[in-house]
Amino acid sequence: MVGFFNGTATAMITPFAADGGVDFGAFGKMIDFQIENGTDALVILGTTGEPATMTEEEKEAVMRFSVQRAKGRAKIVFGSGSNCTAHAVEASKKAQALGADGLLVVTPYYNKCTQNGIVAYYEAVAGAVDIPVICYNVPPRTGVNILPATMERLAAIPNIAGVKEACGNMEQICETARRIRGKCDLYSGDDNLNLPILAIGGAGLISVASNIVPKETKALYNFVKAGDLASANAIQDRMLPLIDAMFMEVNPIPAKAAAEMIGLGGGAPRAPLTELEPAHKEQLARVLRDFGLNVSAR
Repeated sequence: MVGFFNGTATAMITPFAADGGVDFGAFGKMIDFQIENGTDALVILGTTGEPATMTEEEKEAVMRFSVQRAKGRAKIVFGSGSNCTAHAVEASKKAQALGADGLLVVTPYYNKCTQNGIVAYYEAVAGAVDIPVICYNVPPRTGVNILPATMERLAAIPNIAGVKEACGNMEQICETARRIRGKCDLYSGDDNLNLPILAIGGAGLISVASNIVPKETKALYNFVKAGDLASANAIQDRMLPLIDAMFMEVNPIPAKAAAEMIGLGGGAPRAPLTELEPAHKEQLARVLRDFGLNVSAR
């Protein structure tokens, strides 16, 4: 299927309070900040949201809160992938029941299944729900790569809405785009590649950096879709130092630190992730200020 969403989505961080629980006050503020700055979809409990360290009860509470806070102002996409197909199916059914507009389903990780195993996994998940499913290809984290020919097979599943591509290989992404064009959508899952992926026909992007700069991220999308590549290049050039800073340590460590610095209240990541190293905090604060953001906390 095509057209589930066009535009920008933010891979939302999950803010944690000093007592270790979810900071729903900060999370509500983040949701409003995104929607007010033009973000079209909120991807919640994806990699950036740290679901691997959250209990099932916490994840359900976050899902309920997200739907209630957004109130239909943006599409809500919940992460529901797993290294266990049965768990991914049940998580996807629960997410639909709690009001998800769509799902982001990462490939099975650690198990390192075959390409046929990938197809069987997505057939099982997509067949268990009635809402759009976006496949998530991020082999640096999972050890599994959705090859272009495999994504072409997946595009034939009626409610497969597209693929979030974070493989980092533009040659592969171009071939995937060629094979799925008109069948399902391509989404950028790598902020450094937002512009080229949009330029080859990407329907949108799912961004970490837009936790901090949603307005500029949406402007980049709009410039590309309007055919104004000069302006798109200019804003991408401006954003690249900030994008690089978002990945100076493993995601979401820098994104949470940046959210804290600009007053959104990101909180600390959960173990085994640690807070941003002191030297990196100084570097990140400098990048944020150079971008024109008001750094009010460290």
